[in-house]
Amino acid sequence: MKILAFSDLHLAPVAAADLVAASGGADLVIGAGDFCNMRQGLDRAMQLLSGMAAPLLLVPGNAESADELRAAALPNMNVLHGAGVEIDGLRFFGLGYGVPVTPFGAWSCDLTEAFAGQMLEACDAADVLITHSPPKGVADVTSGGVSVGSEAIRAAIERLQPQLALCGHIHDSWGQRGYIGDCQVVNLGPTVTWLELDH
Repeated sequence: MKILAFSDLHLAPVAAADLVAASGGADLVIGAGDFCNMRQGLDRAMQLLSGMAAPLLLVPGNAESADELRAAALPNMNVLHGAGVEIDGLRFFGLGYGVPVTPFGAWSCDLTEAFAGQMLEACDAADVLITHSPPKGVADVTSGGVSVGSEAIRAAIERLQPQLALCGHIHDSWGQRGYIGDCQVVNLGPTVTWLELDH
């Protein structure tokens, strides 16, 4: 399966156009959250992605709630938040929001580590784990040099050992990759990222 993946679009029209143009070569498109800004403009973000030539799996970021994303999603989009889906024999599980709780205030959709851990316990197997936030210690460092990833997400990766763990959220770590065991972790960012998975 050929996967086109991205995160943190934040209503950027040029980035969206590049992703849509690339989508003709994809079997599946994955969006790892933050499609709009501070809970504003989500319908516009979905319209920017409306030309996608492949089905989409989306998780909410901290810039939109799960309910808001489900309401705005187009017919070819499947929203995962504490839930999984199987496509062509591959198992995908998604968890959105900022984990741990961000310092951004009331608009930000966040989860505590404890609650995120509970939601991730619903997953007993996955080939691809899609989260908005990165795991602690991989692709999670801010410009100030601070590791701000999630312990709960890291623990889930250690337990499940998916082939891929896809995330975003920490802009300073966009494009970074690393491993937890045999699982490759990728902090995506809003540019075209291609990934291949064997069934």
